Amino acid sequence: MNSGSFTHVTKRDGTVVPFTEVRITNAIYRAAIASGGRDRVLSEELTGKVVALLAQQLPAGSTPQVEQVQDAIEKVLIETGHAKTAKAFILYRNDRARERDEKNAYSNRSQQEEIIPWRKVWESLNWAIDHRVLTIAQLNQRIADGSFSELVRECEEHYQLEIVRAADAILRRKDEVKFVIIAGPSSSGKTTTTIKIAEHLKNEGFEFVPYHVDNYYVNLDTHPKDEFGDYDYEVPEAMDLALLNQHLREIYAGRKVDPPYFNFKSGKREGTAHPVQLGKGQMLLIDSLHGLFPQVTDGIPEAAKARIFIEPYLQLRGGDGAFLPWTDIRLIRRIVRDVRDRNVRPDQTIEHWHYVRRAELRYVLPHALRADCVVNSALPYELPIWSARVGKTFADWADYYTKQKTDRPDATRRALRVHQMLQQITPWTDEAVVPPSALLREFIGGSAYKY
Repeated sequence: MNSGSFTHVTKRDGTVVPFTEVRITNAIYRAAIASGGRDRVLSEELTGKVVALLAQQLPAGSTPQVEQVQDAIEKVLIETGHAKTAKAFILYRNDRARERDEKNAYSNRSQQEEIIPWRKVWESLNWAIDHRVLTIAQLNQRIADGSFSELVRECEEHYQLEIVRAADAILRRKDEVKFVIIAGPSSSGKTTTTIKIAEHLKNEGFEFVPYHVDNYYVNLDTHPKDEFGDYDYEVPEAMDLALLNQHLREIYAGRKVDPPYFNFKSGKREGTAHPVQLGKGQMLLIDSLHGLFPQVTDGIPEAAKARIFIEPYLQLRGGDGAFLPWTDIRLIRRIVRDVRDRNVRPDQTIEHWHYVRRAELRYVLPHALRADCVVNSALPYELPIWSARVGKTFADWADYYTKQKTDRPDATRRALRVHQMLQQITPWTDEAVVPPSALLREFIGGSAYKY
């Protein structure tokens, strides 16, 4: 049966094909079967609602995009109370999107590595569906219905479960592991995750010695500047890799080392940090942007290393139906942290971010699949807090960049994109709901941990 409102639909590759309601019915029915239902009549009734919704959204006689049709299916299923069927449809839809992405982006796999741990992404998607935070509208509703504090608790419990899983991965190899390496892109929450894993394993009788690889940055004044006077200290070469590797080998051999101390506010090494030596039964705990970069631990037996990778694999859709970029979450975190801890202005951070992205795409993210365990540090509840904290900052930037000609188009795109995201989110100003032990405290301050 053809719809009276639409005659054709545009596929993703641009081809136009006949619009048939039976395709919608089949999609709903398959999702229903996947969730334990087999009511074909109900699927047809819901199809009518999907077509009616499309007719409201689009002019008569127009040709909808296939994504618009799928968005309408998802919306109808959720709003009519068919949560399980909606969940099955969303998971199927995202699985197909992944397959398309793999086919398009990795047609030559011999030359390009996969850099996304898809299993962790699907876990995150599943959690977002179950906890009513798949969309910004749902997130705002958690504030409107008074359940935001409950959402904070749910997020913290989920993150703690991630910690337990990572700790268990280490426990399974307790007789051989000497170095525990926690790596991930900028502002993913490595420091808090490192502390929490150590805290958890301490209860199992293990003792960890923290090792701060960031102390091996070389003085910033030795780095070349770009045309804007900015340093690129995101690449592995920004660290004294030879000294770091030498010290790690010495520690593995049981010797004592005196690591340097790097002052981020001055941008220079200033003396040495506390000496480090592993005692009997101790493990070295490392958190570093480049912890999984091969040259860091070159020469140390693979069996002696446990690798944990962390990134906020947030699965949250904006008003346009697209998932919010994970990198924007980390950008906001870094802006707030840099102001507080590193004497860096927000505009400096956003204009430096192209270095961050370039380096992590080359040197950090490709190593995610080498990890023994992947930790998801996404906290959906942080977005309303960011909306209150930096919403005006990004609004001012968006206004400036749209009115002024700028020689930083990459910063312009980021500022506008984050502004458009934050203006959709209901601000939350009461940060007292965030526990002192929360990962978010690493960025907003008030943490129970000493960094």
